[in-house]
Amino acid sequence: MTADTSLTPSTTRPWVIATRESRLALWQAEHVRDLLQQRFGRSVDLLGMTTQGDQILDRALSKVGGKGLFVKELEVALEAGHADLAVHSLKDVPMELPEGFVLAAVMEREDPRDALVSPRHASLQDLPQGAVVGTSSLRRLTQLRALRPDLRIEPLRGNLDTRLRKLDEGLYDAIVLAAAGLKRLGLGERIRQFIDTDTMLPAAGQGALGLEIRQLPDGNPSELQTALLDLAHQPTWLATAAERAVSRALGGSCSMPLAAFGDWQTYAGQDVLRLRVRLGHPEQAGLLSAERCAAVQTLADAEALGREAAAALQAQAPQGWLSAPGTPA
Repeated sequence: MTADTSLTPSTTRPWVIATRESRLALWQAEHVRDLLQQRFGRSVDLLGMTTQGDQILDRALSKVGGKGLFVKELEVALEAGHADLAVHSLKDVPMELPEGFVLAAVMEREDPRDALVSPRHASLQDLPQGAVVGTSSLRRLTQLRALRPDLRIEPLRGNLDTRLRKLDEGLYDAIVLAAAGLKRLGLGERIRQFIDTDTMLPAAGQGALGLEIRQLPDGNPSELQTALLDLAHQPTWLATAAERAVSRALGGSCSMPLAAFGDWQTYAGQDVLRLRVRLGHPEQAGLLSAERCAAVQTLADAEALGREAAAALQAQAPQGWLSAPGTPA
């Protein structure tokens, strides 16, 4: 999916990117800014903002409104005309965008895996019985609980630097983070173990960047939307569309321990999208899992694959599993 890079800007006004002010969010926004400036010769400014998700650190996201708290203020800036686009970690973007907003592009994925960070222990298997592991992700918690029910899982909130500081202060024996964020900030040496996707399935959209804009009232692509297509990576966009469709079909949010990961496989000379999904329960042990494959060429194909995988999970779910307190039906 490639735009005409000879596109001539119709105005010299800089494009403005709304971004959270954490070090990782700024890296992501600066990365997109630099690509736009290099490819289109257009000035691009950043508008740093603090979101509710950055401010509320004493409660789990599942208790205060979910990951949408990280994007709402950025969308307000877009709607008010203070910014032209927002750069998000795609796993933080709600499955349903407000009316008039669209994902203009999904960029090539970084490493999608989770990573174990620990000053003393080399792997999940090496953690001693009763070790304290930090994460506030229900998805990680339920998978850790299935792998190592003997571990003590404790909440961990804050930006990436805050989480690492809490680990270094001795509050945890290990913490689990997204490998992509550590790599992007040059902190890959902190990773003791890349947790393979068979062991711990990632969140929908993990490792990918999503570019959100306001759509023109007439529905036609704007100059900016056309330019952003040049930054899109179609294999990532299709895979993450399938992943997000699983969550959308299940009414997923931070209160649903859902993992979904699509990767490309070759069967009989044909590229096929393999979609693996797992669903835990916020209060009960056990994981539901399913896998579906399809030759996916369009976003509609990808979303259909996601709905099929969601239906497979629903068919396995014990009565009450999908309607437990705090879990959307």
